[in-house]
Amino acid sequence: MLNKIKSTCHYVVDNSQYVKINYAKLDNFINDIEYENLKNWLLVNSYDLLELDIETVINFLLIFESICYSFWGQPKWKIETEEGVKDGSDALLYAMIKYVKKNKNFGNLSLNEFSELLKGNVDIPLLKERYSTIINITRIVNEKMNGNFYKFIKDINSDTELFNIIINNFESFKDEREYNGKVIYFYKLAQLLTSDILHIREKLENISVDYSNLIGCADYKIPQTLRALGIVEYNNELADIVDQRNELKISSKYEVEIRASQIVVIDYISNILTNANPIDINDFLFVYSKKVQSIAKPYHLCRNTNY
Repeated sequence: MLNKIKSTCHYVVDNSQYVKINYAKLDNFINDIEYENLKNWLLVNSYDLLELDIETVINFLLIFESICYSFWGQPKWKIETEEGVKDGSDALLYAMIKYVKKNKNFGNLSLNEFSELLKGNVDIPLLKERYSTIINITRIVNEKMNGNFYKFIKDINSDTELFNIIINNFESFKDEREYNGKVIYFYKLAQLLTSDILHIREKLENISVDYSNLIGCADYKIPQTLRALGIVEYNNELADIVDQRNELKISSKYEVEIRASQIVVIDYISNILTNANPIDINDFLFVYSKKVQSIAKPYHLCRNTNY
């Protein structure tokens, strides 16, 4: 499946109508990438998550990253915290870590309690869908994994094996689109979870792991960053739609081409920076988005449960 992600995304870029990659600007950008900054995003700021025991951390990540998607709206969902106002995945991470420190798991959480946990200026988008995902994942862990995801995967140090366990057991991680009659594979959240589990276990358990086969996590934030840098270019039609904040349909050529371009850019960079894993390049670009906030145009909007 990981090979299919790369090959199908290359197919999209090779046949793209609305999105193009500017390789000259990409080459210039690669020269500025600092190797020491290529590290997992959770190691940058995780609200003391990594101070918890490894079992709690991994079980938490399964739940958190299964619902880490689609935060945009007018107005955007935000929460008040002791550290100020937070939004998006940052707000979700903060709220869920605060909960898990007191309760350890989400198995007995009611919909009303979940809604209260994420109470903000507006309801978080897809509240019921997120809750349903948590309930379904908890049920599968209880039925197939003796109630403990961490213990089920604790001896797996390979990204391909862990990734396959995730996508074969949890239907909510399915992330596929159609383009010119072909199935295009992304699996953003499954790759993110695989990467984070292996990175965190590598650090906290001091073990050797392999996450070199992961491709990249196609979302909306990194394409926005690549566009701000001039690396990814939209034609006038798509640029107008995105900049006017009009919503894209799932599996539209617009959406698929935007997401596929990110994967191909990361693959291109990893072929040049041969000592860097694609997923670490992905995390570098995610963190780098903060540097281009002042010049970035709107990111594309597509309401879905994949990113």
